[in-house]
Amino acid sequence: MSVSAARLIEELRRAGIADERVLAAIGRVPRDQFVPAAFLEHAWDNVALPIGHGQTISQPLVVALMTVALELTDRHKVLEIGTGSGYQTAVLAPLCRRVFTIERHQALLQEANKRFAALRLGNVTSRFGDGTKGWPEPAPFDRILVTAAAAKLPASLPELLAPGGVLVAPVGEEKGRQMLVRMRRTEDGFETEELGAVRFVPLVEGLPRNPRSTAEAASP
Repeated sequence: MSVSAARLIEELRRAGIADERVLAAIGRVPRDQFVPAAFLEHAWDNVALPIGHGQTISQPLVVALMTVALELTDRHKVLEIGTGSGYQTAVLAPLCRRVFTIERHQALLQEANKRFAALRLGNVTSRFGDGTKGWPEPAPFDRILVTAAAAKLPASLPELLAPGGVLVAPVGEEKGRQMLVRMRRTEDGFETEELGAVRFVPLVEGLPRNPRSTAEAASP
């Protein structure tokens, strides 16, 4: 682990992150490979950074909190809505059996796929598409993580959870109050709990205008 990574991990510990599996995963992911060159000097700071297309790479503390909230094991199949830079995906990959991740900005997805290949993340499958519709074909999922905030969570996403499954998502208006929510699928329906205030870019329905092409890719 680099000195910069070790410093970040200690900062996350002081902030209350105690899950050593999650801390180890964050320590192994080279965050400097996921940020634009213009922000490289801040790659290991505990801050969110812009990555283009109106998107951000999340603050490491938020990545840690959301990953801990998923309660992952190496048997879980995970759906991630919003690949972005691929940083959160790379943190999830060593903690679960497989990650399916969807991104609506094709340029971001192409760059993320290059990073997955370089890091040899063989259990990540990515798809260009509308994340609000989920990914029904490989469903059900043991865990679902949404990395953008919806005023109201799309009804299609919880339905993709397996019995006993967990969904973690920020919910709230773009310029209003946003809350990180954890939803569990039970025999009787869904149980929801609030985990704390957060700030995320909005979850947008549909695809950007004139995407270059549709694409689906799996890392080797």
